Amino acid sequence: MSKIILETKRLLLRHQTLDDLDSLWALYCNPNITKYIPDAPRSYEEAKEELEWHMNGHPKYPELGLWATIHKETGQFIGRCGLLPWTIDNQFDIEVAYTLTEKYWGQGLATEAAQGILNYGFENLGLSRLICLIDPENIASQKVSEKIGMKFERKVDGYEGDNIPFYIYSIQKTS
Repeated sequence: MSKIILETKRLLLRHQTLDDLDSLWALYCNPNITKYIPDAPRSYEEAKEELEWHMNGHPKYPELGLWATIHKETGQFIGRCGLLPWTIDNQFDIEVAYTLTEKYWGQGLATEAAQGILNYGFENLGLSRLICLIDPENIASQKVSEKIGMKFERKVDGYEGDNIPFYIYSIQKTS
């Protein structure tokens, strides 16, 4: 078992392992999930590259990354959630990222994962601000970010010339 990063009531978040690859690829094969992830892997090989990239945390920021999200009750890999670094309009930020298998939608698990990640970022990593990058049509993700205390900050018309608009939601740590 790889290192557990954080635990919530119903979830374990840990570093990904090669054993997670089939489940990760199955996640990315669902068009209801990938329609909101413009840079989602489009092949098994791309999914493997992403998984290997995050196996020990983010290469430049090992304390960050996309982590295997495990449903405690079933022991199943149900998503990949975590913290990702971004520089948008010359501002460095860290995103609370959450993606769960569709079977587990509507149970409050995305909110639970996002809240756990937010708390981890503020309490364990000492971050002072966190963001979510959300497709303007992804109402469910917008609601999750609001449930964890984030507020709509602004719309961005694309990242590094991709012309894919997204919303930034953000929260500042209160002392």
